[in-house]
Amino acid sequence: MARKEVVRDNIDYSNQKIVDVEISKEIRSAFLDYSMSVIVSRALPDVRDGLKPVHRRILYAMYNTGLYPDKPYRKCATTVGEVLGHYHPHGDASVYDALVRMAQDFSLRHPLVDGHGNFGSVDGDPAAAYRYTEARMSKISLKMLEDIKKDTVNWVPNFDDTEVEPEVLPTKFPCLLVNGSSGIAVGMATNIPPHNMGEVAEGVCCLIDNPDAELEEIMQYIKGPDFPTHGIIMGAKGIKEAYSTGRGKIIVRARAEIKETKNDRYKIIVTELPYSVNKRRLIEKIAELIKDKRIEGIADLQDYTDRHGMHIEITIKRDANAQVVLNNLYKMTEMQTTFGVILLALDGGVPKILTLKQILQKYISFQEEIITRRTRFYLKKAEERAHILEGLAKALDIVDEVIATIRACRGGQSEAKQAIMDKFGFDDPQAAAIVAYRLGQLAGLEIEKILNELEELHEKIKDYNDILNNEQRVLDIVKTEIREVADKYGDERRTEISAFTGDVDDEDLIPVEDCILTLTERGYIKRQTVDTYKAQNRGGKGIMGMSRREEDVAKNMFTCSTHDAILIFTNMGKVFKLKGYQIPEASRTSKGMNVINLLPIEQDEKVTAMVKVPKDSDREYLCMVTRNGVIKRTALDQYNNIRKTGIIAINLDEGDELCWVEITDGERNLIVATHDGMSICFKEEDARLIGRTARGVRAIQLAEGDYVVGFAVAVENMQLLTVSETGYGRRSDFEDYRVQGRAGKGLINYHTDKYGKVAMIAPVMEENDVIMITSDGVVIRTHADQISLIKRGGKGVKVMTVKDNEKVATIGIVERANDEEEITAPEQTDAEAQNEDVPVEE
Repeated sequence: MARKEVVRDNIDYSNQKIVDVEISKEIRSAFLDYSMSVIVSRALPDVRDGLKPVHRRILYAMYNTGLYPDKPYRKCATTVGEVLGHYHPHGDASVYDALVRMAQDFSLRHPLVDGHGNFGSVDGDPAAAYRYTEARMSKISLKMLEDIKKDTVNWVPNFDDTEVEPEVLPTKFPCLLVNGSSGIAVGMATNIPPHNMGEVAEGVCCLIDNPDAELEEIMQYIKGPDFPTHGIIMGAKGIKEAYSTGRGKIIVRARAEIKETKNDRYKIIVTELPYSVNKRRLIEKIAELIKDKRIEGIADLQDYTDRHGMHIEITIKRDANAQVVLNNLYKMTEMQTTFGVILLALDGGVPKILTLKQILQKYISFQEEIITRRTRFYLKKAEERAHILEGLAKALDIVDEVIATIRACRGGQSEAKQAIMDKFGFDDPQAAAIVAYRLGQLAGLEIEKILNELEELHEKIKDYNDILNNEQRVLDIVKTEIREVADKYGDERRTEISAFTGDVDDEDLIPVEDCILTLTERGYIKRQTVDTYKAQNRGGKGIMGMSRREEDVAKNMFTCSTHDAILIFTNMGKVFKLKGYQIPEASRTSKGMNVINLLPIEQDEKVTAMVKVPKDSDREYLCMVTRNGVIKRTALDQYNNIRKTGIIAINLDEGDELCWVEITDGERNLIVATHDGMSICFKEEDARLIGRTARGVRAIQLAEGDYVVGFAVAVENMQLLTVSETGYGRRSDFEDYRVQGRAGKGLINYHTDKYGKVAMIAPVMEENDVIMITSDGVVIRTHADQISLIKRGGKGVKVMTVKDNEKVATIGIVERANDEEEITAPEQTDAEAQNEDVPVEE
């Protein structure tokens, strides 16, 4: 077919080769080529070393130019130019931006570049130009290139075929998990969060020891992401989903605490932000919400962040609820974000969504390959050296003949080498070593060194062969090396994983443990293990129970399980519901967390009572008693559905407040005791059942100035413990309290004019322990059977030594621990106090 002459715009195309193609096919082909180039060569990390090509090239260029951690810093322009000129055919901005991120301690869990100068900030400030900044390798990055010259990885030509670069780095730790990665390719993206080095190392070892380990077993070691900016992960459900499927959503929240300041004002103190949140933009967003009146109740906003740490103060208006403001901040700003996990990486050059177990398995396989290739490299070097030493050893045995042969040669070293090869059978490397051997090395000591070295090499060769023939030894080396890196560079977890989400899946991950809940007068609450306080004999001075602010005292204490539902009542008659594990755990001396951080209570509202919801169906009533002697009995099922904002539990008279709550079965006798020593016992059925929002009825008629200090339910095989503010206590049988009609004046429970006012009452068994807390925060734990059983009205025995200007504030009853060591204390010597049985006036 004759070629047609084509003339367009007065240009003759007849002598040029023109191929007609369909535009759709050409676009499809070009786009696929471009897509694969972006996916493989730019945007996605390799599952083996966790690096994208640009990061790998930066580290290798720094390694090649000697920018080690113990060498001086050099301008980043030097590194950028080295990478561009030899390995990375792209713009300088992409290389420098990648280098900057590798140096940011708020971007990577373990930075791979040690930067000197301005490398940006959490406020979003850009790094200085590369002509101003300097950098070198970080210490941990050396662990990624330590074995690169030992034939551990494959090498590929660079972009212009003038030199080679490593296909992957022989890293000694799983950088993909430790530092994470993010990138957007064509039609796909990856977003892998950083993790704790120590946890990942133990997860690798777990999978080596048990290749069939399920995700639950691996997650005992790898708890979840560990972001460099700290923060709080809300719930483990998203973590488990991401680890099991390769995709998941993790809610990350800023660490914020509501603190009371002077003049009864509150401040929200923000000390940690979610990962990748720009602090400056966050503050601007909050200011914008305040200006637009979308968030009400904020009086001031200040940023006090410095080199010592994050510190943002949000001052709350007097009439605003701090918890409500904080919740709105979580809802409307980046103080709470969602990290979308996508565990996408290149596996053999193919992008794949991987599970956590698969990533660990790929890393272990990669390490096996590295160690095998490295061992072969060592073996080859050792065999080559041993071969030369064997030739030298053989030549030393016939040294005179060798010297004579060399002297007989008229030419140079090449002739001498060929002569001894022909005459004695040495090969070329051995002959070259013999010819180069100096006469001074013929001394006996030098010869002994050769023989010793040869013996050591034979041992090494034997060991290398054993490694190559024994897969378990290879795996043991993997475990040893990753643990060495973790021990040297690992640190404590920074990101807290909170179970406070209400998800059943999260609750299943929380261990069931007995604990003690403690509440202070100023509203600080904490959870502790039951064995925190060791038992002492009665009369002891106790131990310090908590660090508290001035004039704060512990007022409520009881035992529960971490999975128990806890009803929390306030003095204003509202009730909230939490699980035991949702109350933060704290040390013995810690004051705990202010309850305003857990519940949306009003400024003048405080928690006064907490009860554990029973799992049996026998106890189905709530009995509430107020400070002014009002009692209310309501069916427990009316409190099944409690909103997060709480519901009304009782309507109160003006000036009254709800103080005590007990769960009953409807058939008990109830006892109410007062501060001035009076008490009344009446049948529970006398307090008729009424609705949830009703007021209640009178329990006891109070004298002027008197008020209720305790409320107890009579239980078989238990006694009523009465403790005075002066530290005396007694147990009395419930039969000592004659049943009367409700709303009377009652009987004398304690002679307060002689022995001091009553601090509190509580039912107790001999097998229990009694924990007493004074107004100064001193705590003593005493076995209940050490407190004498005395009739109603008796003084009792000294249970706790109380200092001047100090008094017993509250008591708690706990189960006795079997493995406790008793701490001896002086016995009470006042016989009258131990045996007194005072006649009772009725």
